[in-house]
Amino acid sequence: MKFATMLLASAAVLAVAVPMSASADTSGKKIALSNNYAGNSWRQAMLTSWDKVTKEAVAAGVVAAADPFTTAENQATEQAAQIQNMILQGYDAIVINAASPTALNGAVKEACDAGIVVVSFDGIVTEPCAYRIAVDFKAMGLSEVEYLAKKMPQGGNLLEIRGLAGVFVDDEISAGIHAGVEKYPQFKIVGSVHGDWAQDVAQKNVAGILPSLPEIAAVVTQGGDGYGAAQAFAAAGRPTPLIIMGNREDELQWWKQQKDANGYETMSVSIAPGVSTLAFWVAQQVLDGQTVSKDLVVPFLRIDQDNLEQNLATTQKGGVANVEYSLDDAKKVIASAK
Repeated sequence: MKFATMLLASAAVLAVAVPMSASADTSGKKIALSNNYAGNSWRQAMLTSWDKVTKEAVAAGVVAAADPFTTAENQATEQAAQIQNMILQGYDAIVINAASPTALNGAVKEACDAGIVVVSFDGIVTEPCAYRIAVDFKAMGLSEVEYLAKKMPQGGNLLEIRGLAGVFVDDEISAGIHAGVEKYPQFKIVGSVHGDWAQDVAQKNVAGILPSLPEIAAVVTQGGDGYGAAQAFAAAGRPTPLIIMGNREDELQWWKQQKDANGYETMSVSIAPGVSTLAFWVAQQVLDGQTVSKDLVVPFLRIDQDNLEQNLATTQKGGVANVEYSLDDAKKVIASAK
C-alpha cells in the first residue's frame, strides 16, 4: 500500500486487509463498478485498487461478486445504458464513477427503484437516492492558489490546465482555482486549456497555447498534467514556472530531478485512486443494513517539498500516490459523517 500526506487530521493509517469477521449478511450479494473512463494513470490505479481489495473480499466470502465495467467512450448515454444492463443482470449494488453529475440520474433512479444500492464516487451523481463519496474538489483547487500566495506573494500570471470537459470534478476544481484568484487578485489567469488528466494531452494543448501567452509565473492543474506541462515549456524554450503537480509518479520523478538540480519547489495534490475501495465498502455496509449518510467527504492527498522522497519511494512506477481502504476504514468514515 502507498501512503501520502493527508490534509485532514482525522485521516489515519489505512490498511487493506479484509477482516474475516465481516458480516455474512452480504455473502450472496453482487456489486458492480460502472466506470466511465480509463484513459489515464489515475483511472488505471483506481481500477487496480478496486481489483485488489474486492478480490480479497470475494475470497473472504464478504460478497459474492464485485465486477468492474468501463465504458468504451466517456459518454453519459453509454454509461446510462451500462447501468441499465446492470439492473437487468441482477446486481444488488452499483458503484459509479460518473461521466456526468446529472445525465445519469434517470438510470440511477431506475436502479434505486429496482431496490439496488447506488454509490457514486469521484465523479458523483446528484440523484437523491444515490450515495456520494467526494473530495471537496473546490477546496483542492483553492489550496493550489493559497500555496502560490505564500510562495509568491507578489503574484503573477497563471496558466490553468483543466481536466475532462463537462465532468463534475473538472468544474469543481476549476471553481476552486477561480475562487482562489478572486481571494488573491495579485494572480491573473491568462490562459486555460483542457489536459483531460493525461500527460500527453496536457503537453500537446499547453504547447498549442504557449506562443500566445505572456510570461507565466505558475501553472495550476488538476492531476495527470504537470509533467506534460513541464515538457511543453521546455520544448518551447521558455522558463519553467512553478507547476502544481497531481501525485503521478512521472510528475514526482521530474519534481525530484529538478529539486536535486536547482532546488525547484512546488506541491502536489490529488484524490487517492483507492477511493474506489471506500465506495465498495460503503455499498457493502448499506447492503448489510447499516445507516449511512448520503454524502461522505474524504480528504485529498497532498505531497510537499519535505516529504517528496518518502512518497515517491512508495509510488509504483507509472502509477499514482495512493491509499486503499479497509472495511474498518469505511466504518470510521461512515461514523464521522453521522
